[in-house]
Amino acid sequence: MSYKIEKNTVQETLIIPLYARKICSELYPSLYRDETAIRLVSEADYDFSALDKKSRTLMQRFGSLEVAMRQNDLAFEVRDYLKSHPTAAVVNLGCGLDNTGRNCDNSSCKIYNLDLPDVIKVRSELLPAGEREKNIPCDLNDTAWFDEIDASGGAIFFASGVFYYFFKEQVQALTISMADAFPGGVLVFDAANEKAVKLISKTWLKDAEIKDVGAYFSVSDAKSEIGAWDKRLNMSSRGYMLGYNDLKDPSVSGFFRF
Repeated sequence: MSYKIEKNTVQETLIIPLYARKICSELYPSLYRDETAIRLVSEADYDFSALDKKSRTLMQRFGSLEVAMRQNDLAFEVRDYLKSHPTAAVVNLGCGLDNTGRNCDNSSCKIYNLDLPDVIKVRSELLPAGEREKNIPCDLNDTAWFDEIDASGGAIFFASGVFYYFFKEQVQALTISMADAFPGGVLVFDAANEKAVKLISKTWLKDAEIKDVGAYFSVSDAKSEIGAWDKRLNMSSRGYMLGYNDLKDPSVSGFFRF
């Protein structure tokens, strides 16, 4: 099946990170494999020539490695939680066309994919919800979506590259509201310190027209900063490049390990 991707559309904003995950799979096959990304990119009627040209540069290869490690780390946390909570809700916050929930499926959990309505419309066309899976159109900051989640068997929520677009106050309010609604649940996300957020603001955040970077979510010491939001929060933190993997793989340049 082939599908047309028009320029300057929601579909295009979704296909670009999908393409990045496809490149990750090609560059680091023993570390990362995203069959959904490979399939959807191959089926897309879209001019990838500009992205192809950039994809082999040193900076883009490093960026691809970061994407691969982030996805692997989140999947590790989901699978680890499911070992003790096999019927849990697995909730992908800001899912786009990411299929991590389904990739972690243990045949017992419940999978929820959440994003804005126009994104979910595209997702439902390209990745229709499967068994025990639901695509939910919503604004993450409007907690009405809480009612859609069956957390009777536990719940793990994960956000990949999402909170960079949120104000600090929004992340704090959402986290505390989730603690109220889903006691004992787990929230996993990636974050960077303010200096790193300023750096990435010159690239992909620029496309989102984010200017006042200091107002957006960043964190330097997760345990002390986020732990101070509410005494119920038990924080842990790992580096997502080397926190889960040693990267001693032939496909990874030694330069990238520094």
